[in-house]
Amino acid sequence: MRIIIVGCGKVGSTITEQLVKEGHDVAVIDRDPGVIQDITNNFDVMGVVGNGASYSIQKEAGIEDAHLLIAVTGSDEQNLLCCLFAKKAGNCNTIARVRNPLYNHEIRFIQEELGLSMTINPEYAAATEIARILRFPSAIKIDTFSKGRVELIKFLVPENSPIDNCSLIDISHKIKTDVLVCAVERKDEVVIPNGSFVIKAGDTISIVASPTKARDFIKEIGVRAHQVGNAMIVGGGTMAYYLAEQLLSMGIHVKIIERDEERCEQLSELLPKAMIIHGDATNQNILLEEGIQNSEAFVSLTGIDEGNIFLSLFAQSCSKAKVITKINRISFGDIINDFQLGSLIYPKFITSEYITRYVRAMQNSLGSNVETLYHLIENKVEALEFHIHEGAPVVDIALEDLPIRDNTLIACINHAGTIIRPNGKTKISVGDTVIIITTHKGLGDIKDILQK
Repeated sequence: MRIIIVGCGKVGSTITEQLVKEGHDVAVIDRDPGVIQDITNNFDVMGVVGNGASYSIQKEAGIEDAHLLIAVTGSDEQNLLCCLFAKKAGNCNTIARVRNPLYNHEIRFIQEELGLSMTINPEYAAATEIARILRFPSAIKIDTFSKGRVELIKFLVPENSPIDNCSLIDISHKIKTDVLVCAVERKDEVVIPNGSFVIKAGDTISIVASPTKARDFIKEIGVRAHQVGNAMIVGGGTMAYYLAEQLLSMGIHVKIIERDEERCEQLSELLPKAMIIHGDATNQNILLEEGIQNSEAFVSLTGIDEGNIFLSLFAQSCSKAKVITKINRISFGDIINDFQLGSLIYPKFITSEYITRYVRAMQNSLGSNVETLYHLIENKVEALEFHIHEGAPVVDIALEDLPIRDNTLIACINHAGTIIRPNGKTKISVGDTVIIITTHKGLGDIKDILQK
């Protein structure tokens, strides 16, 4: 597909990298010649210097032949204008990043009136992911499928766990809750396990199940499963606002520490039920005075990655809080993982997943389309949800008779609202949604799970 990306900041460059990996013909537009130079040096893309809201610049980038324009500049208004011009100039699909809370409650109206294919809000999406984790603080990450009917939960197997040194078959006999272990991380190794695989303490495992069954399983193996009662947030930006709004609606007490006095006043008006503290959280005395030792959750959301890392390390040293660390820029994933910073939140990757899912859905054949997509375990494993249509090559065939590719697992089937953990005799029907876990990249259709 021919795709134009306007704005090459952190989000734009991450989307560019992902779409180039997936084999698309990408052109990028940015006002800064240095940024265009860097991105064209790193990726096989066409670069255009200029204002992406200009018709002549869009034309130079190939808007008349484009299938999709993605506008992710720092200005919501410019992003919307870029998409409006693109619809008129090329009649292509359009996606705009819209971040301002002012527009958040009007986003459906904006999308319909401007004919946008999709809007994305990285800060809101990241805040939603954090709120999901704080409902279930033992989780490292929680992803949802089938409109919340199915969850994929990632957590660490603790020492002295009842499932330590147990095979998956033994676990299913010992713990009757109906869940599927779909991926295991052990140091640098990633495995999609079979029944004989033996779980060890220290493994990070991902399970697929309905929310109720997932929590029952977690309780059975001795892991904490109830939401936190209070949360301390450092940094009072847009993401902190979105997060606090969600946490307060969940009945969680929220304290925000922000160094800018004017922003504190704004937050006090926007969030009257939250406690807003004016102070510099890099001063550990302020954190101690505000009761970090008694916090059940600590979320570092400043604009400086290094600051977030050190704040999280300090929180771990003096409290038992669930720690969540936002990372925007730093890409040394292996080193960061060694710090054990709790749950890591990468807004740019969350946005990239939304875009990739949409692009794959645009490409699908008549047999299925991608409903949901998550990159798991540092992009080594993907979890996808397909909606099955007439003509799909997997319909009405027992799974044991399908030539499914290695390292590909059919984890769950949603059949008319009933969640099925499949076995060899299970058949997929038209109208089902099917969750696939795989190490293969780029699946865009259900037929891609089959051997060629």
